[in-house]
Amino acid sequence: MFEKILIANRGEIALRVARACRELGVRSVAVYSVADRDSAVVRLADEAVCIGPPDARQSYLNAAAIIEAARKTGAQAVHPGYGFLSEDADFAEICADNGLVFIGPRPEVMVALGDKSRARALMGEAGLPLPPGSLGTLDTVAAARAVAEEIGYPVIIKCAAGGGGRGMSVVRSADDLASAYDRTRVVAQAAFGDDRVYVERFLSPARHVEVQVLCDGYGNGVHLGTRDCSVQRRHQKLVEEGPAPALSGATLDALAETALRGALRAGYTGAGTFEFLVDEAERFQFIEINCRIQVEHPVTEMITGVDLVHEQLHIAGGVPLRLRQQDVRLHGVAIECRVNTEDPDRNFLPTPGRLTRFTPPSGPGTRTDTHGYPGYLVGPYYDSLLAKVVVWAPDRDLALSRMERALHEFEVDGPGVHTTIPFIRRVLDDAGFRKGRYSTGLVDRLLGVPDSPKDPVPASSAHLSRRTR
Repeated sequence: MFEKILIANRGEIALRVARACRELGVRSVAVYSVADRDSAVVRLADEAVCIGPPDARQSYLNAAAIIEAARKTGAQAVHPGYGFLSEDADFAEICADNGLVFIGPRPEVMVALGDKSRARALMGEAGLPLPPGSLGTLDTVAAARAVAEEIGYPVIIKCAAGGGGRGMSVVRSADDLASAYDRTRVVAQAAFGDDRVYVERFLSPARHVEVQVLCDGYGNGVHLGTRDCSVQRRHQKLVEEGPAPALSGATLDALAETALRGALRAGYTGAGTFEFLVDEAERFQFIEINCRIQVEHPVTEMITGVDLVHEQLHIAGGVPLRLRQQDVRLHGVAIECRVNTEDPDRNFLPTPGRLTRFTPPSGPGTRTDTHGYPGYLVGPYYDSLLAKVVVWAPDRDLALSRMERALHEFEVDGPGVHTTIPFIRRVLDDAGFRKGRYSTGLVDRLLGVPDSPKDPVPASSAHLSRRTR
């Protein structure tokens, strides 16, 4: 195990990693921007280094400043968290060139899987089912139009270097293709420095279901069940739960086994997530891989008892995987709600401000991952995620009741500060959601977006009241 790890991130995930380090007897180094000098991780980490001004490009995305902080503090490894540089293969290679272990997959694997178009082709070769679409990127509108006409509308145009749900354009008719193609390339260049795009058939209504995997550097791997993350606004997740509800046991098993097959084929190491779309007939299609820890990783931890960050650190330290597939047991149901400092009544406008009152929920089966505290200043510079409320219960009905209780307990206040809690309550109250009959169109339906797809009726609802799996 490492003696000292630098955490190249901020907010709740930085605090999460620092806590894991302390539990394992590893010293932690926090890096922070000027705007985050009063953050909780700065106080709780063993050491802290300021790496730049509030602008993320000059701090959390500044690879040179992060490497220098690691060199000065004697860190042996870098945990990138999620977002920022977590899926940047160049940064992983820079770490290696400077004698630092990047806690994640090898740079060459990140190159292959971080490019969504390339990952699609690689997983197709591994036998994973794919949505109809291009197997490579498309350099012209004419090429995109040819693919769309072959597979049929609606289609979705995606950034090859994309991530976090950004830069996707749904095209429902040929008349809209050219403008959507140009718009997506502009977004791709601005967000990722890479304007390459590809096209897939757009499946709607559909469920968005993901599988957590862990793999070591010796060819061993396990899957840790599924999570449903269909409750999304503009491809940003709001509520996640595991195991994915209202799917048959056969489908859940097939999803998990398919994901692990893809991970082993790619030579993946560390914690990763394979994402799929699932239709009304429970047919599923691979869409992408997230080469990092996920925001929603606590859902899997709650239903398996496996600490994913601990496992990341062990694997990166060269320890063979400590789990075998038969050791993984799923028990109960976990639900996570993301509490963002946004105003749902103003189109989810971010609402920065100082927290005058902040009391997270607690109690049976309740976990809150947050960097907030009374007096904390929520700034305008970064993602608006303030807290993740996660509950566990033996069955889904009790998990829903427990989440409702937890959100009722959560007190957040400050001048001008709003949160997404009221909207999340609307989601939890929705009849379709409560029955497990929901899709990626749920949020649009609740917001009254025209032409929102109807939620699917699952082939099986037996999973909803099953206590263990």
